[in-house]
Amino acid sequence: CSRPQKVCLCPFLPVHPLKVSTCLYIIQHPAEESRVLRTVPLLAACLPPDKCKVLIGRRFSEERYPELATVCRNPNTLILYPGAEATNLEEIALMPSSPSVMIIIDGTWSQAKDIFYKNSLFRLPKQVQLKTNISSQYVIRTQPTNTCLSTLECAAIALTIMEKNNSIQETILRPLQALCSFQLQHGAQIHHSKEHLLRNGLYDKPMPKNKRKLRRMELLVNNVKI
Repeated sequence: CSRPQKVCLCPFLPVHPLKVSTCLYIIQHPAEESRVLRTVPLLAACLPPDKCKVLIGRRFSEERYPELATVCRNPNTLILYPGAEATNLEEIALMPSSPSVMIIIDGTWSQAKDIFYKNSLFRLPKQVQLKTNISSQYVIRTQPTNTCLSTLECAAIALTIMEKNNSIQETILRPLQALCSFQLQHGAQIHHSKEHLLRNGLYDKPMPKNKRKLRRMELLVNNVKI
């Protein structure tokens, strides 16, 4: 797990990488690479190297990333990004021939949105979303809403659906649960979502002056998906 021995997570990782047929391409915003408590390394440690490929950057052209371009043009590739155009992943998984590749963008919501809309390649695969009301267990990092999930959690749920194997989710979430437990034992605080803080009058930062950002906060308070 590449962590100090006092907070080593190796005992919580699977002894052998999980056997999955789905290949994940994690598109990681450069800002995530420097975060100490990021979840993608834990995800990668649970899967075979050829089933979890991490590409770091903001812009991905067909010329610079020919392999990725090929993947995006493959009809069996999905991209996990919620929105009006997205199909629920559960519906896709019911089809006779299950997709073999999934792209997941790793970053804050604004970073993920920037990567998705400024890279035409990522609008080629079929867009899917997770239909779940599960609250994030990544409680040491503030999420926009109560149902926003970390990259590792999204991948765990997606793989469970695509592989039709409920044990996958439990196995991948185990090191995340251990990570949060270690951090809380060493002084970290539980981070409620921005939605929770706003709706309960606990948000202690200045409200934004930008009208668009202010509107986004109003939508969070009213529990409207943004």
